Amino acid sequence: MKSLLWFILLSLFVSSGLAQDRFEHALTLPKRTENLVFRDRVKPNWLPDGKSFWYRIQTSPAQHEFVLINAATGERKTAPSLKALGLPEKEALKSSTAKIELHKTSRTGEESGLKFINQLDTDVDLFWINQQGEHTSYGRIRAGSEREQHTYEGHVWLITSSTGEHLAAIEASATPQTLIIDGKGLSRAKDNPQKKTGGTPSPDGKWSAIIEQEFVLLHDLTANKTLRLKIESAAKSPLHGPIRWSPDSKTFVVSSCVPVPVRKLTLVDSTPKDQLQPKLIERDYAKPGDPLPKPFPVIFRITDSGCEWTRVKSDLFPNPFTQSEKLDLHWSSDSSEFYFEYNQRGHQLYRILAVNAQTADVRVVVEETSKTFVDYTHKTWRHWLGKTGELLWMSERDGWCHIYLYDTKTGRVKNQITTGTWPAREVLHVDETKREIQFLASGLRKDEDPYHLHLCRINFNGTGFLHLTQGDGNHHIEFSPNRDYFTDSYSRADLPPVHELRRSSDGTLVCELEKTDATQLLAAGWTLPERFVAKGRDGTTDIHGILIKPSHFDPAKKYPVIEDIYAGPHSAFTPKDFGRLLTHHILAELGFIIVKLDGMGTNHRGKAFHDVCWKNLKDAGFPDRIAWIKAAAKTRPWMDLSRVGIYGGSAGGQNAMRALLDHHSFYHVAVADCGCHDNRMDKIWWNEQWMGWPVDDSYAHSSNKEDAHKLKGHLLLIVGELDTNVDPATTTQVVGALQKAGKTFDFMPIIGTGHGAAETPYGSRMRMEFLVRHLRP
Repeated sequence: MKSLLWFILLSLFVSSGLAQDRFEHALTLPKRTENLVFRDRVKPNWLPDGKSFWYRIQTSPAQHEFVLINAATGERKTAPSLKALGLPEKEALKSSTAKIELHKTSRTGEESGLKFINQLDTDVDLFWINQQGEHTSYGRIRAGSEREQHTYEGHVWLITSSTGEHLAAIEASATPQTLIIDGKGLSRAKDNPQKKTGGTPSPDGKWSAIIEQEFVLLHDLTANKTLRLKIESAAKSPLHGPIRWSPDSKTFVVSSCVPVPVRKLTLVDSTPKDQLQPKLIERDYAKPGDPLPKPFPVIFRITDSGCEWTRVKSDLFPNPFTQSEKLDLHWSSDSSEFYFEYNQRGHQLYRILAVNAQTADVRVVVEETSKTFVDYTHKTWRHWLGKTGELLWMSERDGWCHIYLYDTKTGRVKNQITTGTWPAREVLHVDETKREIQFLASGLRKDEDPYHLHLCRINFNGTGFLHLTQGDGNHHIEFSPNRDYFTDSYSRADLPPVHELRRSSDGTLVCELEKTDATQLLAAGWTLPERFVAKGRDGTTDIHGILIKPSHFDPAKKYPVIEDIYAGPHSAFTPKDFGRLLTHHILAELGFIIVKLDGMGTNHRGKAFHDVCWKNLKDAGFPDRIAWIKAAAKTRPWMDLSRVGIYGGSAGGQNAMRALLDHHSFYHVAVADCGCHDNRMDKIWWNEQWMGWPVDDSYAHSSNKEDAHKLKGHLLLIVGELDTNVDPATTTQVVGALQKAGKTFDFMPIIGTGHGAAETPYGSRMRMEFLVRHLRP
């Protein structure tokens, strides 16, 4: 399935009249290198005793084996089937008893298989539901016959009658399954529009509340009576659920909010699939500076005489950043107060607020401030400890992302739990009984890539810190059901995966499960990426990246260099896991050196590293990128820095064009796909996070449109006409500015396509042709 895209690309190149021998070798790389990596995926299936598990492992292009592991001893048994291991094989599913739940394929996991047995007296049709939700026909299964179908874990298949009636749907798992087609499956029950829900019940089951326009209806379920409360302010500030009851069932809270107008993104589908004439498409699409809703809580208290309500004053949350008219509330276990978050617009003040259930008084539990921004989308994790009146909280207040323990009643920090010049990245588990946390962190080892994730454990009081993983790589963890053990799969861009079984208590190794075999992949001409580290703009900070060479690499030759850039501040983007990286390798096969790195302004390296992006997205880490590439070339004379190209999509599209505006003495060719070229034109949540609010001159200073007159070099702009992620007008406004400035450039809108247009067959072809034409590999 995956190779279909590359076959289309190859056909496009041949038909375009380009020299076939130049591109044929590159475009056949996916086909030449697929299914050549073995023992690379371990998916444990734990047995009920919690002390053993099995998995299926691919050992060659067409062979698999089953492995049974005793977790206590590490004893290993292998066999060609589960039955041979003394384990029951997965029972066949029957279509007549399975629910028909249609959804599109969302992932491509381990290679697997499906066996279909048609017990009906009529033929049935088989379809694969792809990632776009489209139904791809895989032919017909005759009455009384069987079909074995190769597939991948996570792929969704649909069986229909010859008239198109849905009979069954199945999502493939990591192990082969059998589906007996013996009748139509069970359809999901539809909601009865005539049946009323009766509202939201209280925890004790005595009350139920429901919102009906300007009224709140409170049902006394014991006395079978209803109290109808009219909320006068709801005419201008409508009420919104969900209704949140206190644990003692005496109070509930709803949200209220004055409606605000929402900007519409207007697109023209020039060639719709279902008609000849163009279609107008509209989507809600708030942009930086647009008005936002300001929801506030309304408290309802049940009294002896009925029910009273109070609006909570918004003095401590006057200007929230939210696109929702609803608040996400959390009650204390003693029902004395409830909590909600307040992210002040501009992202420089973030609070957890507590509201007294009786008085409606508001107080601050947690307050984060920053002169730049609080990274609210990634670093405001919290875990409420209701039994002890405590809160686990994540913060960058000391310059690194760490975990703190708060007393929710006093609003004071009891202690900082994690410390050090490294970030806590993700909390995996909180054990409230043992008062310990299992979490992922990076940057723990001086001589290891600071982006590599490792598993750690620590007590609530900050003692007992333990590093539970050991291998030099990026670690992915899966715990056993009782959490006594975990499987640890780690790899690097230049190291195929290693799979281990370790004890959760102290991280000691039980056994090595598998070591990936990539010898056939390398023999097919695929080259391992090379990791490289150099100092950034300050001469002190290490910048990490990779280089990819073509399979026909000759150190005596000179190769132009292409950077794949994405400098979005929300994460870091240099590959840390092993993978084929097909887009990079296909370009390399055309005679390029491909580089990918993370400069300052991206995430996961501490607050100072991250803050470079604030009100300064045009920086994109370019001083670090250029220094890194120059440092690499000093010891790699085959890197020709007189021919340097760059490409990227979305934020990377903005970055790629910026290279030719501010750094054209170094970068000479750029392909910018679906770029957010002017942050005033893009979606509100992403851009105000890094550029701030109100919209000020910094937005114009980072605008490619405003600086279009500075263009030097060869630029190709690509955009999808139906992009709902980044407004396509962002690109066309840049086109207009370039035309006004009298600049020569290339522009290719991709019809009928959304975000990521350069990854379509035609867009990829245009990108390759452009880079080859101007960099002359």
